[in-house]
Parts: sequence; structure tokens; C-alpha cells
Amino acid sequence: MRSAFVLVLSLLCLTSSVQCYAKRKYGPLGKLMDVKHSKRSIDYLSEDDVVTEYSPVYIASQKGLKEADEILTLPGQPKVNFSQYSGYVTVDPKAGRALFYYFTESEDPSSKPLVLWLNGGPGCSSIGAGAMTELGPFRVNPDGKTLWQNPYSWNKVANVLFLESPAGVGFSYSNTSSDYITGDKKTAADSYTFLVNWLERFPEYKTRDFYLTGESYAGHYVPQLADSILENNKITNQTVINLKGIAIGNAYIDYTDRWTGTYDHFWTSALISDEIHEGIISNCNFSSEAKVSEVCQDYTYQADEATGNIFIYDIYAPLCSSSSNAPSISGFDPCSDDYVFAYLNTPEVQKALHANTTGVPGPWEDCNDSIQIDWQDMPDTVLPTIKKLMASGISVWIYSGDIDGIIPVTTTRYSMPKLGAPVKTPWYPWGSQGEVGGYVVEYENVTFVTVRGAGHFVPSYQPERALIFFSSFLQGKLPLKQS
Repeated sequence: MRSAFVLVLSLLCLTSSVQCYAKRKYGPLGKLMDVKHSKRSIDYLSEDDVVTEYSPVYIASQKGLKEADEILTLPGQPKVNFSQYSGYVTVDPKAGRALFYYFTESEDPSSKPLVLWLNGGPGCSSIGAGAMTELGPFRVNPDGKTLWQNPYSWNKVANVLFLESPAGVGFSYSNTSSDYITGDKKTAADSYTFLVNWLERFPEYKTRDFYLTGESYAGHYVPQLADSILENNKITNQTVINLKGIAIGNAYIDYTDRWTGTYDHFWTSALISDEIHEGIISNCNFSSEAKVSEVCQDYTYQADEATGNIFIYDIYAPLCSSSSNAPSISGFDPCSDDYVFAYLNTPEVQKALHANTTGVPGPWEDCNDSIQIDWQDMPDTVLPTIKKLMASGISVWIYSGDIDGIIPVTTTRYSMPKLGAPVKTPWYPWGSQGEVGGYVVEYENVTFVTVRGAGHFVPSYQPERALIFFSSFLQGKLPLKQS
């Protein structure tokens, strides 16, 4: 086991009665880094330690459950021409562990692929964030009671499945308390078991083209689940999942690059001074095997203070504050998470979603702090897993909003050369409404895309641009060059 670098930024994700990101300078991933490095050792694995374990998975009869999961209508929902489903899939009956999902079909579902979306954290909800504030069919109005239709929902081009994973996230639960102490391996195993059972419940999707997508700590979730799927597909007596590709956004994929890229981005974005940046470069070794020096600690603390009170997930967005009505440059509402919190904690909404059927005490929360605190295992890099996926022949896209401060575009750019892939199509600007939507470079077996003017949650800040590149990803084509 490697000793971890003791990160000293005060990246605390303070518990509150509102959504996990909106009122925090640093969020769940920052807290994970802080807790794991300042309080105790985490099981950081080398690339040689990353071994996927295979065993027969639990598969139960799903007869009649699809019909029971159909959503007739959500409270405050506008009229739509597509079907929605939500409910629980048991992944371990002995432990009483069940994962909650929300599924929105396309208006023409039989002609569209199936896409699974995962948010990160770890410990954050793909429904509260992904479905309700990013790429789902609805957004919540400021009243916290009604919905408006998202014209750039990804169900325009795909049937989209949102999963709250692991147990303890959102409405997902377990009757065994030790299940809430989890990590990468267990999360991948449970997500695979969920998928196999969900496909039994929705057998019409068994042979459908399938794509895995996600952001942030899903930079771990998605490649690990994809690897599990491909390996389990080799076992002929188990469900074969027709995995065609993965796409991960502002993804945490490499420990060293994450921190080096973050401080370089802070400096180039004029968030920290020349002196602080030079101090970090000269005194900090961002290696998972390195021990932090007091001088490095001092400079990272200075960097934390120097950035001020900003929304680190979009360094140009306003904070959500009752005393401020400052508009976002992109039109993003920084208080949208509060609206989602109110909506998903409404009893009528939970009933319509078939959620919280066991009456778990306490409100639905977008992020579960205790899961982050107790996270047990993570490889220090998933680049070897991504290389393996590249070699498998599936499509691999990595994308970044270019004004994210928590996992900046620089971190991904530092990681791309480590994949060892030659350039196939050189860097060029791709277009959106006659403007530059971002930039793209195609390597052999992997594509890197930036989204201009987007923060960490790309579909929230630039929904139209997100839909453009996502559609290109599904079509297996690069985004059109800006004209």
C-alpha cells in the first residue's frame, strides 16, 4: 500500500440542509482528498494492484417490476411524449442492499441507444445532479414544486438511465450498516449487478447499443464498470452487455496530474499569485508516495486563501446567496440545487418516483458526506484501465469544461500523453451556433474534447454545446469544425 500525499487544502464539504455543491467553495471530491490524506491512510493502489474480480452475480426475477416502476406523471411536470420509470433494484438480498434509478426514454426509444449516467463525489446523486440540473428532461423551477422542460436533454438522442450508487447515495440504501463503508471495487461490483438485473427488468434493451457516461469521480466509476462489463461478457453463461463506448467529463483519473494541473490552472486563471505558484512548484511533490513538507503545506494553504470565496466548479459563476441576484455569465442559476432539494423532499414527488419506500429517516441529500469520509479504496490512477478499454476497441471520449476549478482542463491535458496514443486528427475548434463550442483532438483510440465556457457540470453551464458533442460521441463522429 502506498502512503498518500497529505493534502492540506481546507477542502471541506460542510454538511448543510441544502444541495452539496451550491454553497461550498470546495465540494465532495475536495473533501475526499482532504479527509483521506489528513486523517488516515487510504488504500491507494498501484496500477499493478488493479485487478478486476469476477464471480457469478445475483440475478433475480424482475417479472412485473417494469410496469410497477412506470411514472404516470411527476408533480408539476409539463406534458411530454416519452415514458419515465424509477424504482429500486436489489443487488444483495441478504444485506438488504438496493440501488435507486430513474430512467427516461427517448420519444422514439426503439431507435435510440441506452446510456447510463453516473455522477461522482464519491457519494453524490446522479438524479439530483445529473437528471435534475444537467442532462435530464426536466429542471426544477425556483418554487421547488414545478418543473420546466430542458430543450437540450440527452434523451433527445438516447434512452438515459440515471443510477444513485453506491448504497447510501440519494434514495439508495442498505439494511446492513457496514455496506455504507465502501470504495471503488464494491461500487463497480454493485453497479454491474444493478445493470444485469435492470436489463432483466427491461429486456428490450438487452441487445441495444450501450454507453457509459459520467463526470468527476465517475472518472473512476465509468472505466472500472466498463472493464467489469467487458470481462464479464467473456463468461458465456452471464448477460452480455453490448458496450460500445464511454465518455467521462472533468474526470478524476490521475492523482498526480490532478494536483499539478489544478495549481497550474489557478495560476493561469489569475486565482493565485506568481509567488504562491512558484512556491508550490519548488516545494511540492504531487506524488501519492511523497510526504508533504511544512513549506509545501504553507504554500497550499496560501493558495486556498488566495482564491477567495468562489464557486470552484465554475470559477466565473456567482455564488448562490439570498442577498445576491447576480446573473451567471452562462445563464446558469447557482441556486438550482436548492430547488432540487426542495422538490425531491416533497412527499408527493417521492411517491410518484416510487422512492423512499422503506421510510428511511432524514431528508434526501444530493451528497452523502459519510460515504466520502469512509471511502476505502481507490487506485492512484485509472490510466491503465483506460488504456485497456482503448485496446478493446470501444469508443473512449474524455471531455472537459474549460472553466472548472476542481478538476481543471489542465489536469486532463497532462494525463492524455500518458495514454501513449498518437494524434490521428489534430486539434481544431468545433462549432456551436456559429461560434467556437470548444476544441477537439482525436488520438488513436481516444478522443479529447473541451467545452468552451463550461464548468465542472458541463451540461448545466453549456447545455446546447453538451448535447452537440454528446450526439457526436454516439454517432462515432467528431464534432463539426467551426465555420
